[in-house]
Amino acid sequence: MPADAPASDDTPPDAPAAEPVDRMDQIVNLAKRRGFVFPSAEIYGGFRSTYDYGPIGVLLLRNVKDAWWRSMVQLRDDVVGLDAAILSPPAVWEASGHLSNFTDPLVDCRHCGARHRSDDIPDPDVCPTCGSRGTFTEARQFNLMFKTHAGPVEEDAAVAYLRPETAQGIFVNFANVLQASRKKPPFGIAQIGKSFRNEITPGNFIFRTREFEQMEMEFFVPPDEAHRWFEYWCDERRRWYVDLGIDPAHLRLREHATDELSHYSAGTSDVEYLFPWGWGELEGVANRGCYDLTQHAEASGERLDYFDQATNTRYVPHVIEPAAGATRTMMAFLLDAYDEEEVRGETRTVLRLHHRLAPYKVAILPLSKKETLTPMAREVLGLLQPHFMCDYDETQAIGRRYRRQDELGTPFCVTVDFDSLDDRAVTVRERDSMDQVRVSVDELVDHLREQLA
Repeated sequence: MPADAPASDDTPPDAPAAEPVDRMDQIVNLAKRRGFVFPSAEIYGGFRSTYDYGPIGVLLLRNVKDAWWRSMVQLRDDVVGLDAAILSPPAVWEASGHLSNFTDPLVDCRHCGARHRSDDIPDPDVCPTCGSRGTFTEARQFNLMFKTHAGPVEEDAAVAYLRPETAQGIFVNFANVLQASRKKPPFGIAQIGKSFRNEITPGNFIFRTREFEQMEMEFFVPPDEAHRWFEYWCDERRRWYVDLGIDPAHLRLREHATDELSHYSAGTSDVEYLFPWGWGELEGVANRGCYDLTQHAEASGERLDYFDQATNTRYVPHVIEPAAGATRTMMAFLLDAYDEEEVRGETRTVLRLHHRLAPYKVAILPLSKKETLTPMAREVLGLLQPHFMCDYDETQAIGRRYRRQDELGTPFCVTVDFDSLDDRAVTVRERDSMDQVRVSVDELVDHLREQLA
């Protein structure tokens, strides 16, 4: 390789910018600059609490969901999948208790007009918006569901709701799945999809939004096995985050106090992450008992139970529900992976994402834009694309391109240089260590497969 253009040039090309105030500022800045997350409808001034996932963010979010699906469905023989409708008739939410119980306490500030959840205010007598004291109205219950109308005429008969959780679509399909899949308890039904909650005070970037994605699974068990399976799923779900790179010191399992429990819950524990503002829920694991199936059976008149031929008994299964937010989970992975280190007197920013989550697995970087390197670089891209999500970048100096891939969390960069034209080999650079090895193009797919296994 020519001495004037080494692939090992890891010297940052520019002086680092001033360090942001805190980790949240760093992540929000990186998310927009590198195409992870954009404010929705920004050219029109934005729309509060809605975000669009850019070219990099859509890949990361998909990988988070794929990792969950792989763990919960693909690697198990006791869980099947479902994709239920977003729109539901009022009867579903009346039976589930959401019409009467899915509420938050709302207060208004008489001075500035701001609205807040009364249980979310640090000082219950001081408005967080304007600082006025003693200006809150009496708390009133506010239902979080989005109400809409199905059909051309807005009339009561056409009222529908956007689902506030994906779980009810699973419960109302219990009998269908049971018959079609030929499963028997203990078994689960998993689902990933959009949910909608008219939050009073959304905030903290993509942590709490009105439109979000959930990863939920309802695990149906014999009643006397519910507690054992509840403990199993608490441990299993916490381990999933650790296996994908979250620092165990940044996670905890918090059991709900009695006055925190949802109306259906016989016990709930949250997997929480230490966000910059403090501990926040990533996932709730709830023992829902037989509440949901019983409610829907009574309301619909249909049987939602299970007949065990081995014991000649019929029972309504109890349900253990691990329910995670895909978008806030993505945010936690971003926060935990973000790192800055000094390299040759300069600051390198790197996302140390687990390779399963990394938006791009491999970046192909021709050393220069000279036409002599482009055909071979494109050949390498075509070789790798069937196996890995790849990026291709031939703009700017090689050091700048390495830094960009570090900020995207790309585990490996493959550099095609002028020696590659003679020896049919490329330089493979590893993200975290920045170590480089020379690999034959013929062996490149196998080499990367081994590293990314």
